[in-house]
Amino acid sequence: MVKRLISATPSEVAQMNGAELKQSIKASEGRTICVENVVGTLPQVGDLTNAEVAKAFGADLILLNGFDCFHPVVMGVPGLSFEAVLDPTAEIANPIPVLKELTGRPIGINLEPIPDDLDLMSEQVVISKGRTSSAETIQRAEELGVDFICFTGNPGTGVTNEAIAGAVKIAKENFSGMIIAGKMHSAGSDEPVVTKEAIAAYAEAGADILLLPAVGTIQGFLEQDLIEAVKFAKARNLLTMTAIGTSQESARPETLRQIALTCKTCGVDIQHIGDAGYGGLAPAENIFEMSIAIRGMRHTLYRCAQSINR
Repeated sequence: MVKRLISATPSEVAQMNGAELKQSIKASEGRTICVENVVGTLPQVGDLTNAEVAKAFGADLILLNGFDCFHPVVMGVPGLSFEAVLDPTAEIANPIPVLKELTGRPIGINLEPIPDDLDLMSEQVVISKGRTSSAETIQRAEELGVDFICFTGNPGTGVTNEAIAGAVKIAKENFSGMIIAGKMHSAGSDEPVVTKEAIAAYAEAGADILLLPAVGTIQGFLEQDLIEAVKFAKARNLLTMTAIGTSQESARPETLRQIALTCKTCGVDIQHIGDAGYGGLAPAENIFEMSIAIRGMRHTLYRCAQSINR
C-alpha cells in the first residue's frame, strides 16, 4: 500500500506511478492541494520558479499552465535564456526533472482538446500546437516525464466536453501518468460545464480524476450540484478535483476559506487554486489559507517546511 500524499516525503513521491499517486491522494481524504501556475510569465519572486513558491506555501501537486510540449519554457528554471524563450526553434532543456528536483512534488501540465467545429460565445483565443491535446503532445509529455495531464480549457479556447473525452482515450494509449479531465468554466464553448453524460464519458475513456468548478466560481453551480457530481463520479471510480479558475484565487483570504470548506464538505479529493495572481501564481498567502482551511496548521507546516532532501 502507498503512503498518503499529505504524509509522503519527496523520495517516496518520486517512486509513485500514476495509479499509486491516485491511491495516495484518495488516502489523504480531501486534504490535497493542486497549485496551478503560468510558465511563460516572469515569476513572482525574482529568479525562483513559481513552482518553488507554490511548494513553499503548501502545494501537494503542481500544475503548469501554458506549457508547450515542443517548446518547454518554464520561466525561472536555471540556465534558461531569454533568447531561447523568444525563439520557437531554440532547443530547450527538459524542465520537468528540474522542477521535480527543486520542489519534490509531482508535476503536471494542461493540454487543451480543441474540436474542429467550434461553437464559441466569444472571440477564440488561439494557442500553440504544443499546448493542444494530440497524440504527439501526449507522447511528448510522457517523454518529458510529466506525472499527470489535465485535459481542460483556458478561457476562449473552445474546448468541449466531447473533445476532452476523446483526449482521455488517446492518453490511455500513450501516457502512463495520472489523467484529469473536465472544465473549470465554459472555455468559450456554449455548452453546460458539467453534465452526467460528460462525467460518464470521461470515466469510460479511462480518466482517473474528474475536474469540476468549485462552488462559488461559476454561475449557477450550487453545492447540491457538486455533491451529486462527486457521488456520480465516485460510483465510476473517479476521484474529484474542484478548481478555482475564475480569478477568485486572488480574492480576499476569507473568500478562499469559504470556497475551500464548502468543497471539502461536498466530498472532493483535491482542491485546485488557479494562477491569476501577480506573476502567474495565486497570492502565496491564499495558497496557505486554503491549506490551513482544509487540513489545519499541523499538516500545513509539514508540507511547507518539509525538505526536498527527505
